[in-house]
Amino acid sequence: MKYLCLVYSDEELLHSLPESPRDEECLAYAESVQESGRLIAGEALAPVQTATTVRVRTGKTTVTDGPFAETKEQLAGFYMVEARDLNEALTIAAGIPAARVGSIEVRPVRQLDVPARPVAAGKRG
Repeated sequence: MKYLCLVYSDEELLHSLPESPRDEECLAYAESVQESGRLIAGEALAPVQTATTVRVRTGKTTVTDGPFAETKEQLAGFYMVEARDLNEALTIAAGIPAARVGSIEVRPVRQLDVPARPVAAGKRG
């Protein structure tokens, strides 16, 4: 089953606390999860001030600078993993170095049963 491990941290504190992980440690952990065959994807995100939020209400699109909500912790990155069950996903999440200074939200990925649509000749999606 797929799980998404969302890494949250206070960007202002992320690299300033004594227990803060260094980028090399985070990369090494991601590589170890990848080598185990459980990492599907993972990325660190650019700082929250680079975020843009899109909303559509009654057919009107609005675009605003910044994240969806003001919080103490911001989404800093993610790991998409394949795990036998929630317990294994939680074990993987506990090993993410940023868990020492932030939090890791673990959520199962919902499998959608979307029928495959044939692609018309000469058209690409």
